[in-house]
Amino acid sequence: MFIDTHCHLTDRHCNDGDADRAIANAMAAGVGIMICPTADPNDIPGALHIAHMHDNVFCTIGIHPEYINTNPDDLLTDDILNDPRVVGIGEIGLDYHYNADTRMQQIELFERQLAIAKKCALPVAIHTREAEADTAQILNGDVCGVMHCYTSSWDLAKKMLDRGFMFSASGILTFKNSGDIRETFSKIPIDRIVIETDSPYCAPVPYRGKPCEPAMVIETARVLADVKGVKLTELEQILTENTHRLYPKMKL
Repeated sequence: MFIDTHCHLTDRHCNDGDADRAIANAMAAGVGIMICPTADPNDIPGALHIAHMHDNVFCTIGIHPEYINTNPDDLLTDDILNDPRVVGIGEIGLDYHYNADTRMQQIELFERQLAIAKKCALPVAIHTREAEADTAQILNGDVCGVMHCYTSSWDLAKKMLDRGFMFSASGILTFKNSGDIRETFSKIPIDRIVIETDSPYCAPVPYRGKPCEPAMVIETARVLADVKGVKLTELEQILTENTHRLYPKMKL
């Protein structure tokens, strides 16, 4: 059984019924557990609903740096974070690719959510894009979790490894021009890796150009097994164990 640790089943690009269909397709393909994060604050009720409707779906609740005008204290309430289906806080972090001019507001939102994660003793799913220096400075070891859809440098990876973080490989690992990312994952210890689709984005080879869904995470696993030099069945067991260590609240 594989686990998709990060699939946006409530994304604005998904249509009604897409989540149920994607979950069924994933189970048929051998993906037994899915974790649905939030990015848009408006997705929080939907993520909770899906997780409560499906025994094999969990969620992480967080606010993406795109939504800098959101007050996390209004949304990341104790009732939500104590919900047994909520296993972490995410996705949260920094993204300077399009919005570098909002750097300070992003940092404030990020730090407020990290404080909530620390208070609740929940792991975090971190989004970082063109913000390595600030990400490394802010994630100083007070909280732990996963570097979601990791495509940043080996230098940042070394720092985050020292601080106890795991790293999630997405379909980007399978892209022809992703040699640097595969090299980074070849160096990351195998017990610190999980996998994801980030669906409906980042569809892996051979599905590029199509909407991504959790069933496709197996293609990323195939490439990762080759990168790490292990059999796919062995990697499957390792990834399952890693995910349960990452999200100890996740119970079936």
